[in-house]
Amino acid sequence: MAEATGLTVRVDETTQAAALRYFVRGGAFAAVVQESLGVLPEGLQAAETRDGALILAWRSPTETLVLTGDPARLSDLEARVAQAADGCLVNLSGGLRVLRLTGERISDLLCRLGGTGSIPRPGEARRGRMADVPVLALCVRAGETLLVVDRAYAEHLMGWVRETLLDFADP
Repeated sequence: MAEATGLTVRVDETTQAAALRYFVRGGAFAAVVQESLGVLPEGLQAAETRDGALILAWRSPTETLVLTGDPARLSDLEARVAQAADGCLVNLSGGLRVLRLTGERISDLLCRLGGTGSIPRPGEARRGRMADVPVLALCVRAGETLLVVDRAYAEHLMGWVRETLLDFADP
């Protein structure tokens, strides 16, 4: 965890991740996802399910990222979509890490790590580079942003966060 006035950043070790990969947005797989979850984000969007148990973020025209702290919900979704032939769920939990940013100075940190184009507004998911590594930044509620990064780069990104937060310290 790293902290500064108005900002906390922590690696969320409990979040499970999966990619929903489908051939066409209007196909059977996407329809099962939409029916099961009530949401399938459009381009550059991020959203939560009604119960708040799952976060979905657009990654490309044929891929949506799913994040959850409840492994049973991910298993349930995997079982529901298993029969749809035009898509698949790929569990990425071992390969991705989530950094959870909270506070009013999120945009200050993201500007320093990746520039103004890396700051998602509520309901947005933005792919870009931060600390010279690929990151998906997403925001489903004001005051909290998630950074999704390949596990191999998580410590590198946290190192940059810690160093950058030294500049945020009160004089």
